[in-house]
Amino acid sequence: MNVRVVTYLFTVFSLLLTLNVNAAEPKEVYWEDLVPEGFNELSPNAVGHENRMAQVQPNAPVVDKYDGMRVKIPGFVVPLEGTVNSTTEFLLVPYFGACIHVPPPPSNQIVYVKFEEGIAISNLSDAIWVTGTLSTEGWSGDIASVGYRLTGENVAPF
Repeated sequence: MNVRVVTYLFTVFSLLLTLNVNAAEPKEVYWEDLVPEGFNELSPNAVGHENRMAQVQPNAPVVDKYDGMRVKIPGFVVPLEGTVNSTTEFLLVPYFGACIHVPPPPSNQIVYVKFEEGIAISNLSDAIWVTGTLSTEGWSGDIASVGYRLTGENVAPF
């Protein structure tokens, strides 16, 4: 093989390797990305609740753009299932205390996260990144209705 062919093959191989590594990186998604343009969190439906802890908009519209995509979202944990050392299911919310100390945000601002094997969440008051595959398939529980699901891969400090 001559030097030009080897250089060409090396360049092509390097480019393919770079593309593969970049494809593996999750897309960073923030809470405002999960709200459709024009959505009004304080619509007329949000006024006059008798129950102050009731969710304001349990059927808020979602953004389909990220459906099936591997993403990384920051937020706070509201544990649902697991043990003291290992959490398997939780709600990811945009601010500390949501769904516990204050009413749940609109459903398009809550992500139901499930890990097949539990993960350790050391401090519920700390924000974390959660990586996994996002779905627009909703979820509903006693605490709130949720617009998104995420199959969890890992968590990291925010």
